[in-house]
Amino acid sequence: MAVAEQIRVGERTVRVSSPDKPYFPERGLTKLDVVRYFLAVGDGILRAVRDRPTMLERWPRGVLPGARIGTRQDNRGDAFYQKRVPAGAPDWVGTAHIAFPSGRTADEVAPTELAVVIWAVNLGTLRFHPWPVSAADVERPDQLRIDLDPQPGVGFDQVVPVAHEVREVLTETGLTGWPKTTGGRGLHVYCSIEPRWSFGDCRRAVLALGREVQRRRPDLVTTTWWRQQRDRPVFVDYNQMARDHTMASAYSIRPTPAALVSTPLTWDELDDARPEDFDVPTVVQRFARVGDPHAALDGPRHSLERLLELADRIGLQTPPTH
Repeated sequence: MAVAEQIRVGERTVRVSSPDKPYFPERGLTKLDVVRYFLAVGDGILRAVRDRPTMLERWPRGVLPGARIGTRQDNRGDAFYQKRVPAGAPDWVGTAHIAFPSGRTADEVAPTELAVVIWAVNLGTLRFHPWPVSAADVERPDQLRIDLDPQPGVGFDQVVPVAHEVREVLTETGLTGWPKTTGGRGLHVYCSIEPRWSFGDCRRAVLALGREVQRRRPDLVTTTWWRQQRDRPVFVDYNQMARDHTMASAYSIRPTPAALVSTPLTWDELDDARPEDFDVPTVVQRFARVGDPHAALDGPRHSLERLLELADRIGLQTPPTH
């Protein structure tokens, strides 16, 4: 293995150990290539996680053939999720204090600068899972996140018209949606909202939106929770807005051999986009060319009132957390 490299990131110097370790061997990508990718999309990844409690999905051995995710405790996987800030973290790694329904608590990483992202990447982090809240108020989401989940055998082309319908409903209720690929066959749509409502309210709002989209596109959309009862191609997964549920951030790398990236898009791009178009090398080129299509998520925040009024009109209660 090559000696460690010292990478300058803003005012910090971040040590990258084993820079030549194969991380995506089928693509010829090393650990250092992954670090350079996150540096290249730095404004985008930092926007996605800045000041948010963030779970790290760590693949310290890289994405090798047959690799699977396990738990840190049993050490039987090639990767693991880490909620608590790792031991030995530098004092400039920000944290957010989280209480879980079990009564346990954790101080999660809450990045404040790109150096924190690169430090986490050196630990093997490929996907960042930020909460839809800020570290300043972990109980009131400032993002509404809509997960369009294709059922087995359903292609991306069937998810796209559902996303357009979601956009229509959001616009009618005073919200602006921002789409991104998941790195798989699905799509996420994010909205910036005022941090005035609870997780339960936000989950009810997403379910109301899903029911309206289902009413308009009954051929494509279901909001039925139980998998065996879903009889339509695309599930609007409202439970992703439950407390302690997270999505992989924009610019996270999916841990599969192709190294596909969860990529922000414009609505005009959506019809012609394909998930396989967006991998580590192509997203670096794309970011240099067009920047971050989600930059405006940092702009004005909007009200959930009209979506919650829709929920009231159709008699929706706060759905149970699954």
